[in-house]
Amino acid sequence: MTSNAIRGIRRKKSSLSEVKIAVLGAPGVGKSALIVRFLTKRYIGEYDHQAEQRYRNEILVDGEPVLFEILDTCSKNMEALPSQETINWADGFLLVYSITDRQSFNWAKRVRLHICERKAGGRGGGLGSAATLTPTALPLSGGMGGDVSPTLGPPMVLLANKADMVHLRQVSTEEGEILAKDLESFFCEVAASEHVLQVANAFHEVFKEVQNVRKRNKTSLLDRVLGSKATRIYVRGKSDSALPKD
Repeated sequence: MTSNAIRGIRRKKSSLSEVKIAVLGAPGVGKSALIVRFLTKRYIGEYDHQAEQRYRNEILVDGEPVLFEILDTCSKNMEALPSQETINWADGFLLVYSITDRQSFNWAKRVRLHICERKAGGRGGGLGSAATLTPTALPLSGGMGGDVSPTLGPPMVLLANKADMVHLRQVSTEEGEILAKDLESFFCEVAASEHVLQVANAFHEVFKEVQNVRKRNKTSLLDRVLGSKATRIYVRGKSDSALPKD
C-alpha cells in the first residue's frame, strides 16, 4: 500500500463523524425492536432485557460514514425517567411512544422538560468500548456527551411506533404532530415490524440535529473570539514616548 493511500485512510478515520443517541420511551413501546431494525434491518418482536444496553455501528448517512453509538434504555415503569448519567452522556435523543398506549404518550410529554432541566445539571456520560452490534450492560461514566450545548435545547426526534396496529390506536397522528411542534422536533409514525427506511430516517434525523447544534456552537464560539479581538484597543503607554524618533 502506498504512503498516499495510508494517509488517505488516516484522514478518513479522523474525519469520521460520531454520535451518541439515547433511545427513550416507556416500557413496551418497542425501543429495542427499533434499534435492531435500524442496525441490522431485521425485526425481532420480543425482548426481555433488564438493563440498559449499548450498540455501536458505522452507518452511511447521505453517503458519509457515521459511527452511531446507541443506548437502549430500560424503563422499569411509567414513573421512571431518564437518569442524569444517560442525559449527560447523549448527544441527542430518540423519544418513542406507542400509538396504542396513551400512557406512553403522556410519558413522552413529561420527558422533554425533564431532559432540559437535567441536561445542564451534571457531568456524567461517556461509555467504554464495546464490540459492534454486541449489547453490553455497562455503567455510564465520563464527560458530557459530544459538544452539544444544553443551552440550545437537546437535539430530539419524536417517533410514534406500532403504526401498523391502527385498530388499537389511542393516540392520533395530530396529537403527535402537535407535541412535535411544541418540542420543535422531527416527527413520524412507523411500525418497527414493517418499516426499514422510515426507522433509519428517524435515527439519521437525530444525527443531523446534533450536527446542526454543533455547527451553531462553533459559529457562536468563533463570533465571540473574533468579537473580543475586534474590541481590543491599543493604548499608547508612557514608555512609547521615550522611544527614539526617526
